[in-house]
Amino acid sequence: MKTYKNLYKKLCSTESLVSAYTKAKRGKAKKQAFIEFDKNAEQNLKQLQEELINMTYNTRSLKRFIVRDPKTRTIHASAFRDRIVHHMLVNILEPIFERIFIYDSYASRRDKGTHLAIERFDAFKRKISRNGRLVRQKSGGSKNQVQGYVLKSDISRYFDNVDHKTLLNIIKRKVKDGKIIWLVQKVLNNFDIPVKGKGMPLGNYTSQFFANVYLNDLDYFVKHELKAKYYIRYVDDMVILHRSKKRLEYFKKKIINFLEGMKLELHPNKSEIISLQKGITFLGYRIFYKHKILRKRNRKYFLKKFDKYLNLYNEEVISDEQLIAKLQGWFGYAQWANTYLLRKRLIEKTAELFKRKNPNKIQDLYKLLKETYII
Repeated sequence: MKTYKNLYKKLCSTESLVSAYTKAKRGKAKKQAFIEFDKNAEQNLKQLQEELINMTYNTRSLKRFIVRDPKTRTIHASAFRDRIVHHMLVNILEPIFERIFIYDSYASRRDKGTHLAIERFDAFKRKISRNGRLVRQKSGGSKNQVQGYVLKSDISRYFDNVDHKTLLNIIKRKVKDGKIIWLVQKVLNNFDIPVKGKGMPLGNYTSQFFANVYLNDLDYFVKHELKAKYYIRYVDDMVILHRSKKRLEYFKKKIINFLEGMKLELHPNKSEIISLQKGITFLGYRIFYKHKILRKRNRKYFLKKFDKYLNLYNEEVISDEQLIAKLQGWFGYAQWANTYLLRKRLIEKTAELFKRKNPNKIQDLYKLLKETYII
C-alpha cells in the first residue's frame, strides 16, 4: 500500500493558504464573518499560517443553528479562519483518498452528485429486472410484476456516531505524517458532544470528506467481499439492487455485523428490502421502474416556500431575478422527476404576477421554460 509522508510543509505553504482562502470565500461575500476577516486579509492569513507552522493553531467555537429544509437538522458553522484550514486539510488529503474511493460513492466528490447517483440507480434497475421484464408472482396472483428488489438502508445518527479513533486509524494507513494527524485531531475535537471521541458536526467541509473516508472500508466490504455488484452509496444512504430477496437479506446481516466493528448500526426503521414494483425512496425521489415522482415531503415543502416567495415579491422584498433564481434552483431538482405539469403551473402562476407588476420580465420566464424542457 502506498503511503504519504512530509505533507504538513506543503499544507502550510503560501500557495496552499491562498488556494484554501479562495475556496473558503466563495459565496460568502455578504457574510459578516468573511467581511471582518477580509478587512485585514493579508495580516490575518499571515497570522494563521504562522500558527499552523508553529503548531500553535487552535480552533474557535462553532455556531449552532437549526435548519428545516425540509428535514430538521442541527448545523454547526465554523469561524471563517477555521474554514480556511478545513480547505487546506482537504486539499492535501482528498487526492490521496480519491484514488481509492469506489466509483459508486456519489456524495461530496467532483463529477458525482445526486443526479448521477439516480442515473446509476436507473441503469442498475434495468440490469436486475432484465429491462423491466414482467414475471408472474409465485403466490399465484394474476398480476405480473417487474423483477427485482432493493436493500435500502441508512446508518443511525451517522455523523454523531463516527468514532474519532477509528477514523484516525483509517487515515493513518495512508498518511504517515504526525503533524497532519495532529491537525485532523484538532478539527475533530472542535465539537461539543456528550460522548467524548465521537461525532462530526454537520456543516463542516471536513465532515463531508471524512464521512466518505470513514465508510470506504464498508464500500470495499460490500463490493469485494459480498460481491454486491449493484451498490450505490450517498453519504450514509445506501442501496443494493438484486434479483433475489433472499440474497439481499444475507447482505443485510453481513453489513450489520461489519458496521458493529466500526461502532455504527443501521437505522432500524429505515433499513428494509423493497420490491422494485412498489417504488424506492432515494435521494429525494420516489423511483419506480418507468417513472419517478418527487418525495411528497419535498414537494409540499417547496410549494409552501414558493407561496412565501410570491408574497415577498408582491411586497417588493425580493426582486424579479431573485424569484426566477428560486424557481431555477428547484427546477434543477424537480425536472429529474415526472413534474412537467407542476413546473408548468408554477411558471404560469409566476407569469400572471409578472404581467401585473413587471411585463418586461416575461421573456426571462420563457427562457427558464426552455432550460427546463417545458417548451
